[in-house]
Amino acid sequence: MRRARVASRTTFWTVNRRSPAAGPTLAQRYGNGATIRSQPFRSSVVDDSVADAPGAGRISAAEVLTLAPPPFAVRMLRNLSFGHTPASIAEFNGLGSTDAQQLANWVDWQLDWRNIDDSALDARIAAQDYTTLSKSLQQLWADHIVPNPDWEVRMRPAFEIQRLQWVRATYSKRQVREMVVAFWHNHFNVQGSHWSAGPLYVHYDRDVIRPNALGNFRTMLEAVATSPSMLYYLNNNSNTRTGPNENWARELMELHTLGAIHYRGFADPATLPRDPMDAAYPDGYSDVDVYEVARAFTGWTLKEGHWQFPNENDGTFVYRSTWHDTNAKSVLGLAMAANQASMKDGRDVLDRLASHPGTARFICSKLIRRFITDTPPATLVTSAAQVFRQNWQAPNQIELVLRHILNSTAMYNAWGQKSRRPFDALVAAMRAGGSDWTLRMGADGDKSSHFVWLAGLTGHTPFNWAPPNGYPDVASAWSGSSAMAMTWKMLNWLTEASDGDKPLLPIVQLTRANVPTWTANALVDYWCTRLLGYLPTAERRQTLAKFMAQNGDPASYRIEDSDAWAANDLKKHYNHQRLRSMVTLILLSPEFMSR
Repeated sequence: MRRARVASRTTFWTVNRRSPAAGPTLAQRYGNGATIRSQPFRSSVVDDSVADAPGAGRISAAEVLTLAPPPFAVRMLRNLSFGHTPASIAEFNGLGSTDAQQLANWVDWQLDWRNIDDSALDARIAAQDYTTLSKSLQQLWADHIVPNPDWEVRMRPAFEIQRLQWVRATYSKRQVREMVVAFWHNHFNVQGSHWSAGPLYVHYDRDVIRPNALGNFRTMLEAVATSPSMLYYLNNNSNTRTGPNENWARELMELHTLGAIHYRGFADPATLPRDPMDAAYPDGYSDVDVYEVARAFTGWTLKEGHWQFPNENDGTFVYRSTWHDTNAKSVLGLAMAANQASMKDGRDVLDRLASHPGTARFICSKLIRRFITDTPPATLVTSAAQVFRQNWQAPNQIELVLRHILNSTAMYNAWGQKSRRPFDALVAAMRAGGSDWTLRMGADGDKSSHFVWLAGLTGHTPFNWAPPNGYPDVASAWSGSSAMAMTWKMLNWLTEASDGDKPLLPIVQLTRANVPTWTANALVDYWCTRLLGYLPTAERRQTLAKFMAQNGDPASYRIEDSDAWAANDLKKHYNHQRLRSMVTLILLSPEFMSR
């Protein structure tokens, strides 16, 4: 049924921040070897995840991965950020005298994101040619929809947010927040290149997803439900009592709250068993509930110059009482009287869904899958869901849930249960590889446009997944030959590409600055440590060193800092190109691609 619904759609391709006050260092504020400041849920999580899911919650399960685990900081930063940098490893290790302290204090620091100075990222973005980021919703509507401009002008807001996703993931110091923002974008997926939603995408990112990413789920639900991008994408803008549209209602339950796992088909809601976590709720939903939810949201639309209201045309949300079905309704066992106040039917539905134990389990399992493992342990799902429900009206509900998950035993032992998706691998390479290059809008054919085009071939361009379920978040979905081969090709391209005289990865420059004597062994050890965060097995390093040394001795021969041709003596032949190729080999390794 979803395939038919998706096919029917027409799709195409500044928040003020407080400056941190001068004062304690990062280590002094969040740890410095002292007692963990706040880790309230850690002791409640029992490490029986092995019984719940094969390979979950223990290091390097043999059936999943045979690689030795990296150092603790590297393992955590691979899951809690878009990839480590030398600076982030030092920050993590400076936040305590034990692994548990470092993890808890780093999570505390990152969840206190408003006090993390990201002015360098703001300056980097401001220096580029982004022109729509400060436009209000009404300005976006007036500039990119009302005049019916050319495609490039119409879709520029979406294209800017798409490119900014690369920039923010690569350079932001607020890594957990950026990870969570990306999670919610994927959860409440709206395809950026959608004809009607794309021109308003700056508003969807800036005013809907970002302000709520670490806040309250119920608040975010209503922000999403009333956002023009989602109203267009799932067709609720045309949902009226005389012409109901169930698209938003079904995806609200199937994808955004309860999850398809709680779908009970075309059943009488009165016959559904009670939820084992809370008997006040049914254990799932039926098609009857979907139809009732669609009725509850009739009249939730936007001012788009509709023929009945031609003078209302600024793109903002509006509730049309004359379009609303005012009859009595029943959703998930909740009876709603006829003729309720404006928007109360829809808001009652959002309350019921946000407080439902099935929603808590579904959201928590997805968060655990994003940060820890493809097979979320049942015990952690249950304990996190309890935190979710206990705080469902708290303004920092999502922050509390994340603190629980990120300080869990499963998080502590995480390794080898995830693989980097194409976007994640490319950003991790740029972070670890010391990139100082910023994606911009530019012109067709320039390096930024070429980057976006090549990245699109991996199948993982930000905000370009057409169905409403968002990009898959399990390794098996990305293990096909096409996704892997194009990711590898893109990683190789990164090591070779330059924008004018600025390399995307400054491999030769970093080598000159950090490796005083260019032996093959020294070069391999430096780049393994920088890109992986540790030295892999001797066998792996020997293979890389043999490639780098060619007919020279890996331990003693000093490789020249040149890129001269010397085909008769391969140890002197195209040394810079060979160095970049050796870096590529590290980036293609399972040690780099694993989480």
